[in-house]
Amino acid sequence: MSRRNPLVCALAVAAAALMLLTAGAQAQEKAAAHKFVGSDACKMCHQSPAKGNQYESWLKSAHAKAFATLASEKSLAIAKEKKLAKAPQEEAACLKCHVTGAGKAADAFMPTFKKEQGVGCESCHGAGSDYKAMAVMKDKAKAIEAGMMVPDEKTCTGCHNQESPTFKAFVYKEMLAKVAHPNPAKKG
Repeated sequence: MSRRNPLVCALAVAAAALMLLTAGAQAQEKAAAHKFVGSDACKMCHQSPAKGNQYESWLKSAHAKAFATLASEKSLAIAKEKKLAKAPQEEAACLKCHVTGAGKAADAFMPTFKKEQGVGCESCHGAGSDYKAMAVMKDKAKAIEAGMMVPDEKTCTGCHNQESPTFKAFVYKEMLAKVAHPNPAKKG
């Protein structure tokens, strides 16, 4: 039976842990470098019938109107009831789910970004500055490497949860069908 030196084993474990931590930190740094460009940057390629009019689907959605919703009488009443210090369109507690990238540093946004677009493409798909180029988007692996996210249930429940003052039951599969915007060119 072979005996392993406990010190060698401990050093190997420590080295592996350090490698994982370093890789995680590098991934975070890389993600932080991606900038939000705004949904209009997606429009050029994602508005054609061949692509399923994805931009138009988003534009008609409640997500596109999420920031404007904060100016409604209902939102103002909720803010008053919650004794919020600011108006809903200025309150971080509201903006975190009603504006793409809310809470990020100013340098995380390109000049093309508009908070008025509410919950835009990049809320679900990640800051697009590095994956928006057609040459990158044509290769899903490259796009993901460049910051594109593939949304899942956790992406949605970050906002659609009981912390929201207007929360209603959230059934992921049903809600996903409501916001679906498939690209027919990629079927099959």
